[in-house]
This record gives sequence, C-alpha cells and structure tokens, in this order.
Amino acid sequence: MRRSSFSTWMLLVSLPLALLISGGFALALYVVLDGMADAANEQVTALAANADKVARALSSEVSVESSAIGLTGDDWDRETEARFFEEFPLALRIAYPSTGEFAFYYGDRIEPEWSSSGRAVVDGVHERERALSLGQPLEHTVERRSVFSNMIGPARLGIYAVHVPVDVPGGVRGVLDVVYLPDREEAVIDSARALMAALAVLAVLIVLVVVRVAVGWALGPVGNLRRAADSIDAGRLDVRLPEEGWREIVELARSVNRLIDRLSRRAEMQTRFMADVSHELSTPVAGIRGYTNILKAWGGDDAEVRDEAVSAIDRESRRMARLCGDLLILLRSEQVADLGRESLDANALCREVLAMSATRYQSKGLAFEGPDEGTIDMIGNPSRIETVLSVLLDNACKYTPPGGRVSLSTRVKGDVLVFEVEDTGIGIPAEEMDSIFERFYRSESSRSDSHGGFGLGLAIAKANVDVMGGSIEVHSSLGEGTTFTVSLPRNKLS
Repeated sequence: MRRSSFSTWMLLVSLPLALLISGGFALALYVVLDGMADAANEQVTALAANADKVARALSSEVSVESSAIGLTGDDWDRETEARFFEEFPLALRIAYPSTGEFAFYYGDRIEPEWSSSGRAVVDGVHERERALSLGQPLEHTVERRSVFSNMIGPARLGIYAVHVPVDVPGGVRGVLDVVYLPDREEAVIDSARALMAALAVLAVLIVLVVVRVAVGWALGPVGNLRRAADSIDAGRLDVRLPEEGWREIVELARSVNRLIDRLSRRAEMQTRFMADVSHELSTPVAGIRGYTNILKAWGGDDAEVRDEAVSAIDRESRRMARLCGDLLILLRSEQVADLGRESLDANALCREVLAMSATRYQSKGLAFEGPDEGTIDMIGNPSRIETVLSVLLDNACKYTPPGGRVSLSTRVKGDVLVFEVEDTGIGIPAEEMDSIFERFYRSESSRSDSHGGFGLGLAIAKANVDVMGGSIEVHSSLGEGTTFTVSLPRNKLS
C-alpha cells in the first residue's frame, strides 16, 4: 500500500482539530440558545406573577367600590363581575403595554371571554382545567422546536404560557392565560448562529491554511536535503544548504553541510590517492617494461646485460611489493577497529623496537637511547604501537647523519602514556610541517635520497594513533633534529 505524503497526513490530522473548533462554536451556540430559552421562561413567569397581583388588586377594588354604593345580593354580584370584566383588560394593558399577551377564560368555557390579540389564544384546555383544579399557576409551552432544529434553522423557542387561576367577584373562578412570545430571544439566536457559523468556517479555513503553510515551511529543509542527496548521488558535491531559519533547521543544515564537506574532502583525497598510487606504480612498471625489452633485444646474447636486467627487474618488483604492503597496512590502519587490546609493558615493547632499529642501521654508527629501566603497564594493541614506533624510529635513523643520536623515551602523564622519539637529524622545514602526515608526501630531502620510501610511513603512523584514540605531534628545527610525541590512553585504573 502506497504511503501518503507527510503533508497529506498532517492535513488529515488537522481535520479533527477543525471539527473540534466547529464543535466549540456549536457548543457556544447551544449555550446561547439555552440561555435565551431560560430568559423567556423567566419573563413569562414574572408576567404571570404580576398579572395575578393585578387581578387580585382589581377584584378587591371592585368589591369595595360595589359595597360602597350599597349594592347587595345578586345586584352586587352582577355589578362587581361586570366592572371586573370591563376594567381587567385595561388594567393589564396599562401594566404591560408591550411585553405580553393575555386571554381570559370564564369558568370552564373553551373560548376566551376576551383576549388582547389572536396570538394570546393557545391550545391548552387540559392545562387550564388542571390549573383550576390545583388552584395555582401552571406553565405550558407550545410549538417549540427541538434544540438541534433551532441550531441549524431559524429559531423557534415556542410560545410560553402560564395559566393563572383568577377569583372573579361574584364567586366564579376563571383562568387568565399569560402568553409571552420570545421574538427578541429568537432574533438574538438567529444573529448568533449566523455569526458563529461564519466564525467556524473561517477558523477551519485558517487552521487548514496554517497547517499547510507550516508543513510546507517545515518540509522546505527536507526538500533541500533531498536535492543535496540527489546531487551527491549524481557525483556533484558543490551543493550547500542555506543555514537560516529556526535553530533546529540551522543545525540540520550545518550537519548536512559538514557531511557534504567531509564527502568532498574524502572524494578529493581518494582522487589524489589514486593519482599518487598510479604515479608511484608507474615508475617501477616502466622500469620493468624497459628491462624486459632489453632482455628481449640483447639478453640472449649478452650475459652481463641479462644479469643487469634481471637484477633491475627484481629490484623494481620488490619496490612494487613494498609499496603494495605499505598500502595494505595503511588501509588496515584506517578501516580495522582497534580490537586487539591486551595488557603490556610499554617499556619492554620500546626496547624491542629500538633493538631492531639499532640492528638495521648498525652500519651508520648511531647512538641509541632507550626508556628508563622499570615497567609501565598499559592496555592497548601492541601490534599498532609497534608499527607506530617502528615508523618513527625508521625515519629518525634514516635522516640522522652517521654518528648522530636517536632516543626513545616514555613517561606517564595522568591517564595518558607519552612516547617520544627524538633524533639529531637534518630536521623538517617549517613550511612542510603541515604536510608530513599526508599520504605520499615526501620532502625534497627524502626525494633526493635514493633510499627514500613512498611517503606512507607517517600516514600509517598517524592512522594507527587515531584508531587508538591518541594524538601525535612533531617539533623540529633545521640542522638540530626532530621530536615526535605520541600520546595514547593508558587505560589503567591505577
């Protein structure tokens, strides 16, 4: 199954957030709707309570006035009832000129005795009968739509009615319907719905746009990284990522640029290495081919020419073998981990290596000085240490004039064991100090020496020291001598 892109995945993840925002606006609209419904209910309840007070006050006033003019019996009943029905609607309209509608039902009649308008007449026969039987106001709501319908369509909170039992002078009870029409509340809900719907749509669009822009901005370095990787794959190492933006992006760009720089340097080193190897091999190969041609031409007839040619071919073949051996040592030094670690006596190892060098260069009459007596224990790779010391001692013996001095000493410096190879040789020019550890680099003096090597010795020594986690330094003065200092971790607890 093909995986979606990260940007598509982020857009899909942002959809629940957009729905959550929309849900928040819907919840706010529900709160507004519920609040408006409660406000309408409180309004009609207050109207009913005050209307009951008006009815009671009017009934008492009419009764007093009828008694004051001397009416009694049926006359009093008829007069007070007539005056109540005449003045009650007017009193209600004066008290509530625009906030409510009223309808009065006399006794158990279905049709109202009077009403303030047609909107005051609601279907509530059973509710009015219950109010009369209970003797207390009874709330009633009609034509009310569901909450969901009010949220998605025009608001219809319904008609709020309170059926209030009223004692009419003359001994008859009636029911006053106090009706409230929540037009203002419905208008507020409709306005809020339109505003919140617009805000919800706007918020969703903003979320999607922000996520899209943020993902595009965040993936910009990834695109640059991909283009850089494609360039590297195509063999082009001149691409660099812009180091700008947030800290994380800058660090990523710097890391990739450092990687490209290392690859570029490695490619340059490989190119130079191959060129140097080809150059070093071309000389003995040319010599072998030349003497082979001589053998073909005159070797069969002239024994002296034949012996000279065979000797030269043997010399050049041994030179090629030595070069191949040095290359293998160098590659092994750089690629093989330092796994052969064991406990060893550094001073004993130094004396063995120094003895081999003294034997090899016995004819030069050099004075050799070894480390102090005693033992210095360490944990390391004896083969690598021997290779490093052999290279340094060989160079010291090679470039020290007859009768000179070559010394190898050791000392402990904290957790580090320091080896120093010092000679009284010709020294190294200052301008060549930075290049002596490069592969195939040879100073002018070594090039003029017929016994010079290939310029791989110090490169081999440095590669071995780096693998062992140490460091190598050189100090030299022309005509006075050179000192190589190798520092290796001792790896001993005490």
